[in-house]
Amino acid sequence: MNLVVIDGQGGRMGSQIIEGVRAAGFACDITAIGTNVLATSAMLKAGADRGATGENPVVVACRDAQVIVGPIGILAADSLLGEVTPAMAVAVGQSRAVKLLLPVNQCRNLVVGTQQLTLSQLVAQAVAQLRQMSEIDS
Repeated sequence: MNLVVIDGQGGRMGSQIIEGVRAAGFACDITAIGTNVLATSAMLKAGADRGATGENPVVVACRDAQVIVGPIGILAADSLLGEVTPAMAVAVGQSRAVKLLLPVNQCRNLVVGTQQLTLSQLVAQAVAQLRQMSEIDS
């Protein structure tokens, strides 16, 4: 499975996702794309196979991704405190990849009907969803 994890700010969510995927033992190739260097560095330390930073890496990685994981803000231009550019949001939105979006109700993106869960709980749900997806692919 070609997994792309996109995160911004400090990369905390992306790092936890990568750690959870590695702990679950999934056979997947993880590309970490940070909207800034700090986020990319954190995700690489968490165990990503490779990483890159910025708009063009998001655009390129979304072309070949089978699964994209990140905060829901990666679909909205100017979210994550302005770190998501319009080109990034379009690349994620138009990608044929399955998108696992964590509904962190911040940056003026509120998802109605979601529970208020901690980041750890959201990451656990994302890893569980990836487990189900990997079982289908097997």
